[in-house]
This record gives sequence, C-alpha cells and structure tokens, in this order.
Amino acid sequence: MTGYDRYFTADHDLVRRVAREWVTAEIIPHVNEWEEAGEFPRDLYVRAADVGLLGIGYPEAYGGTPGDLFMKIVAWEEVARSGSGGLGASLGSHDIALPPIVSFGTNEQCDRMLPPVLSGQRIAALAVTEPGGGSDVAGLATTAVRDGEDYVVNGSKTFITSGVRADQFTVAVRTGGEGHNGISLLVIDADTPGFTRSGPLAKMGWWASDTAELFFDNCRVPAANLIGEENKGFYAIMENFQKERLQLSVGANINAELALEACLAYAAERRAFGKPLTGFQVLRHKLVDMATRIEVSREYTYRVAARMSAGEDQVTEVSMAKLFATEASNFVTNEAVQIFGGYGYMRGYLVERLYRDNRILSIGGGTTEVMKEIIAKRLL
Repeated sequence: MTGYDRYFTADHDLVRRVAREWVTAEIIPHVNEWEEAGEFPRDLYVRAADVGLLGIGYPEAYGGTPGDLFMKIVAWEEVARSGSGGLGASLGSHDIALPPIVSFGTNEQCDRMLPPVLSGQRIAALAVTEPGGGSDVAGLATTAVRDGEDYVVNGSKTFITSGVRADQFTVAVRTGGEGHNGISLLVIDADTPGFTRSGPLAKMGWWASDTAELFFDNCRVPAANLIGEENKGFYAIMENFQKERLQLSVGANINAELALEACLAYAAERRAFGKPLTGFQVLRHKLVDMATRIEVSREYTYRVAARMSAGEDQVTEVSMAKLFATEASNFVTNEAVQIFGGYGYMRGYLVERLYRDNRILSIGGGTTEVMKEIIAKRLL
C-alpha cells in the first residue's frame, strides 16, 4: 500500500499478496450467491485456516501464526475487500471470541479451546449483547450461579454473529451483584443441555453472516470454563472492545475505499448530457470529499493501531477512530449510491450492498453515541 511503509513491512506485503490471491480465488467468485443464500459454506473456515488467515496473531503453540497487530489488519482488510461485510464478520468472529481466552485463560483452557477453532474445525463466537441492552454491558441480566463444580446459566443473548453455527461461545454472565463488578466470562459449548438458539435473524445488511438469538435454560457449565477470575469479566470485555473497535474501523475504511473505487470507474465510463460524469464539477467535488475522508480515516486508524502495538493506552483514540471511520464510511457509501443513481439502488451492484452492510458499523462494538461518551469522559 503506497504511502504506508512506516506501518507495513515486506512480511506484511507478502501476507497481503497471499490473502488477496486467496480471497480473489475462493470468495469473490461466489460472494453474490452466498449473500443471496444468507450463508457461506462452513468449510470456508477450514480453507481460511489452511492458508493461515484464521491463526494470524495467535500463539504458535495453539496452532496460530505469529504476527503483530498490522499482520492482523492485513487479514481483516483483504477479507473485507471481498465486498461482503457479513462474510468477513462471521469468518472472523473468533477474533472477538478468543482474545479473552488468550489473555486471561489458563494454559489448559487455551490448549482445549483454541486449536480446534484456529484449524477451522470449530466456530467460536462472542455473546455479550442481550435483548434488554447492547452497549450497556454493566446492565446484563444473564445469570450464572455456582453449584458445586458447575455454573447454572439462565438468560438470553441476541444479535450474536456466527450464532447459528458456532460450536462454542464466550459468554458474558452475571455471577455477582449489580453493575460491572458482578460480571464473568464463561465458555459454553453449543451441545450443552438447555442451550438453544434461533434460526438466522433477518437483517438489513450483513446477509452472509449467521446472526442469532441464544437461550440458556438451566445450562450446567463446568467451572473449569470460567475465563479469568470470577466477577472480573467486565475488564476483559472492555479490553476486548478496543481491538473490536479497531477491527470495525478497518472494515469501515475498506467499505469506503471499495465504494470510491466503484464510483471512480463508473464516473469515468458513464455519460450524461453528452459528457462523462467526471466532466461535472459537482461530481468531481463529491469524489474529492469521499477520497479525503477515506485518507484521513485510514491514516488515523493506522496511527492508533501503531500506538496500541506499542502498548500505549488508546481507549480514547480507538473510540475516535471508530467514530470517525464509521461516519466517514456512512458518508462515502451514501454518496456512492447517489452517484450510481438508480443502479445504486439495485441488488447486484456492489455499492448497494456496501451501503446496507456499512450501517451496522456505527452500532456494533459500541454505538456512535457511546463512542462520544467515552471520548467526552476522557476530555472533561
């Protein structure tokens, strides 16, 4: 990527080439079909693992591929370039489900829970959001009561990415009193008695992502599946949110970039009133506004990632990155549909899907309003 050499090395470029070739061969030819079907083949996880994409950034001892945060960004970007936000979200759901296990789990838990996922044999999902609240993690109501060597779990979750097909869930539960001090994380297998789930939820966008509701009815979960200390899960969730918000920022930037690329190609060939669209100043200025927002957002996202890699506290900055990137991509994808006119409203055109898929990015991982509150608390 020209102009970003300070962030990406030759090793990153090699991984990017491999990832782009794989996405071009394995995903892009089928993406429209999978979008309409509402799912992609389950064996795509295995194929992604075989080429090394699933394991990037995870310890080699558990089947991962060593790599820094920018290696992970390369993988996120190249999968996102498939143009299917839903596919990228589900194929990458392990990237929000496994990090708490890596950071706070025991060696035994990592040995047991990571290799099957990183090999593509099992699918992992994170389950935090509930019907009664999304961004308000401290208010969650799903309970886990200790009973001997088990926890008995009751409650429900909703809007869970990979929820239909996941084999294991990293679940936020209430093991203590009210507020953030009573929250823990449990890994719950999908074959646990008392666990059920809905079919795929019908969504505005992310059609290829299997999103579901989860239900826990007296599910007995081994205490050995508790991740970290009891009642300390809130802090693990908050730490996990930082990388998730970075991932969403990266996805927003790629969405916007794809939309701009489509518009540049369309404007060069489309004619109106006897001249190409690029002959109209108003259209050129739209393209300039789109390109400027993308460039600023991408540079800031990379800068925040570099500081995160250096171990700096970037809670405020990653919230700013997500806020700016998602607002920029909302602007760009909206303008893209306008530039395409009637074609931009038609299924089968990339900008139509980008417009739909992009809308969730300013909601998931903490809404725009929550990002602003986080930033305000740090500023004031």
